[in-house]
Amino acid sequence: MSNSVNTNVGALVALSSLRSVNGELDKTSKQVQTGYKVADASDDAAVFAVAQGIRGNIKAYASVQSSLAAGEGLGQVTAAALTGVSNLIGDVKAKFANLADGSLTTDQRTVYQNDVTQLIGQIQNYVSQATYNGKNLLSASTTGTAVSFVADVTGTTLTLQTTSDLASAVSTFSSLFTTNYTAASNYGSAISDLGTLESLVNSLSASVAAQSQSITLQKGFVDDLVDATNKGLGALVDADVAAESAQLQSLQVRQQLAIQALSIANQQPNTLLSLFR
Repeated sequence: MSNSVNTNVGALVALSSLRSVNGELDKTSKQVQTGYKVADASDDAAVFAVAQGIRGNIKAYASVQSSLAAGEGLGQVTAAALTGVSNLIGDVKAKFANLADGSLTTDQRTVYQNDVTQLIGQIQNYVSQATYNGKNLLSASTTGTAVSFVADVTGTTLTLQTTSDLASAVSTFSSLFTTNYTAASNYGSAISDLGTLESLVNSLSASVAAQSQSITLQKGFVDDLVDATNKGLGALVDADVAAESAQLQSLQVRQQLAIQALSIANQQPNTLLSLFR
């Protein structure tokens, strides 16, 4: 290598090495700071484009999860109301057994009849309060109307629907009790009418349970899809922070060495001055 004061070849080599190390250091520092090996298009345009598409799908899945959660909530509220109604019907049956007793005094019969009236009123409360997000599957206004929930990102839907008007059935039974069931001899008919109401409740419970199960199963499946998609996205763009941290320390050492090499190379022309002493 010739000695020249115009061109310092050693300094140029050292500077090139320093630039290379600084570029690697910047890239590694970015990965450690962001947690991504592909944080934007400048890191890898093709991978970033794929990742953005996946992120869009995840956002769509989040909307599906929200819709299915709403369906699950409506199903649970409806099922709880029907269970409560079923339990109260059992209590009414017990009171009817008492009212069928012909030996009751007038006052005793009045007490039992008041109890039944209170129980029927509570049944009506359960039905009217079975509302979730403004929807009540047991009220007369929504009977036969399907409430739809988005099931996947293609727009497929699942529905919750009741085809019988429980609110009206309970109201009818209440009227029958008030007007027709006043004597012990009437309670054969009362039990029969109560059995009709009970059958309706059981039928609705089975229907709502089956529809709710479909929604719950789909929600579980979508949750699994989101988890799997997130894992795939992570494998695509996430940085191995532990490995990159180790690499960062190595590059910092190399950077210091390159700076020292450049400093030494920059001093090389000074040695030529000794030739003129």
